[in-house]
Amino acid sequence: MNRPPLAVVVPAFNEARRLTNNLFTLLRYLEAYRPAAQLIVVDDGSSDGTAEVAEEFFARHPDVPARVLRFTENRGKGHAVRAGLLAAEAPIALFSDADLSTPITELPKIVEPIESGLYDIVFGSRALDRSLIGSRQPWRREQGGKVFNGIVRLTTGLPFCDTQCGFKAFRMEAARPIIEQAQIDGFGFDVELLFLARDAGLRMLEVPVRWDHNEGSKVHIVRDSLRMFSEVVSLRQRVARSAGRTEPAGASR
Repeated sequence: MNRPPLAVVVPAFNEARRLTNNLFTLLRYLEAYRPAAQLIVVDDGSSDGTAEVAEEFFARHPDVPARVLRFTENRGKGHAVRAGLLAAEAPIALFSDADLSTPITELPKIVEPIESGLYDIVFGSRALDRSLIGSRQPWRREQGGKVFNGIVRLTTGLPFCDTQCGFKAFRMEAARPIIEQAQIDGFGFDVELLFLARDAGLRMLEVPVRWDHNEGSKVHIVRDSLRMFSEVVSLRQRVARSAGRTEPAGASR
């Protein structure tokens, strides 16, 4: 059975040290599973030569459909992900964190439901089946994530257990308008995309995926949690104003 083309977006900020090995892991899997898949690395203003590492890697693999997008300024993960998704040439695009905390072998879980025609956005979750978590986050970070997801549910009405896992796939024909509409550049961008998708009536599915904590996370537990909370509150207010209402639409189940 012919599979539709696919694009894999990797947002990267100061990932030069591990990027080569992780790109090789991606490439080896995609060659076996999706040989026509496009790889897009988005350098979010790195200072360690991340873009050069990606370009050198792809130069050694000229048969791979690949692009490196470079930004001189660190705008944030949300900006990098949006840029990569909008640059994708495939009808289905996903983004994966550069540290591959969710192994790329989990790809069928988020791509095949979209290929079936039943869903527009499918995303990985660390909360639906915690037995799939290998190396856990430090306790403080894990509890902070649970609190944040609880705040998201209360503030936005989104019914999901984990909005922040960096492993999400999109049917681009349906999702492109909301990606273009999104404004949050920081780590709150996941919530914004899901919020806008819910309001647009897109069909979404949260699925359990394997996940391992990797050292070198770019998330500062206190600073970024406060920023994400502020972004979520601002999102609700912005969407409510634009829609002429004070409460978000009811969560679709």
